[in-house]
Amino acid sequence: MVNAVQLTTLLAPAIKALGLECLGVECAQHSHGGLLRVYIDAPGRLVNVEDCETASREISTVLDANDPISGHYTLEVSSPGIDRPLFTLAHYARCQGECAKISVQLPIAGRRRFQGAILRVEANQVTIDQDGSAVALAFENIEKGRLHPAPLAPVKPRSPSKARAAAKPQKPTPPSP
Repeated sequence: MVNAVQLTTLLAPAIKALGLECLGVECAQHSHGGLLRVYIDAPGRLVNVEDCETASREISTVLDANDPISGHYTLEVSSPGIDRPLFTLAHYARCQGECAKISVQLPIAGRRRFQGAILRVEANQVTIDQDGSAVALAFENIEKGRLHPAPLAPVKPRSPSKARAAAKPQKPTPPSP
């Protein structure tokens, strides 16, 4: 089976012809077959269902003509979502200043997982703020990266008595003369 980079190279021109961008491809093997997930983006707007349907038909045509994958697999075409996957150095550069979760193949200082703001992208490395320290990650060592949106502020639960008081209907006040 070809790898994700080769599949991205094969599919990107057909997706670009639709006015979309092929962000990248993920391949996974399962006992019941494989999964081929293709992430697309629509420059300047959000990806919609029609984009995914159109891209899926075009991708299927390209895959049928080239037959790069042996065996049974499921094709899934997806928008990047808010936890956008990062496949290339250019993707990391575009998201500089945003928070990301990154896992590496070879541990750095005993760690394989990092999370923090992307500080810099230069010379084939991504520098991330890990707990207040800048950590340089060689791009070829990055296994997977995704944006990690900041969590919403937790909602403070109301005390039961305040919740009951808020649920009671209020008596209307008479208008002033």
